[in-house]
Amino acid sequence: MAEEGGSAANVGVVAIVVIFVLVILVGLYMFRGRIFGGGGKQNIDVNIQTPSK
Repeated sequence: MAEEGGSAANVGVVAIVVIFVLVILVGLYMFRGRIFGGGGKQNIDVNIQTPSK
């Protein structure tokens, strides 16, 4: 006969792994700008002058 406890334990392990993978994917989605570059402040030097007459 099959063991009842082994099957339940495997389902629990699979559920934990799936939750862990989902947390990683959500984290990558939220911080994709910082991880893959383009994050942080960028200083842009804009020189605006009045035209000379």
